Amino acid sequence: MFPCLVVLLAIISPRLALVAVWLFTDVLSDAFGSWILPLLGFFVLPWTTLAYAGMWAAGSNEVYGFEWFIVVLAFVVDLGSWVGGGRGRRSD
Repeated sequence: MFPCLVVLLAIISPRLALVAVWLFTDVLSDAFGSWILPLLGFFVLPWTTLAYAGMWAAGSNEVYGFEWFIVVLAFVVDLGSWVGGGRGRRSD
């Protein structure tokens, strides 16, 4: 039930989903081992951070094979939001 809620929250805001995962599970601390990378991911690459933690928890506590495709896809989405935001500011 909780993973479905996280996906719905991620559609609204990946940062909101990260906060929910941080508050109600140990996935972020288990996947990253420290608090620095998830914190940086929250501000810079929220989709990538969420995808990595999700793929880490979905598999055998590591990201392997096709799971890396999902993480890279999330990274492309994060890059798209940075590039699209910069392009939008220049056109105004």
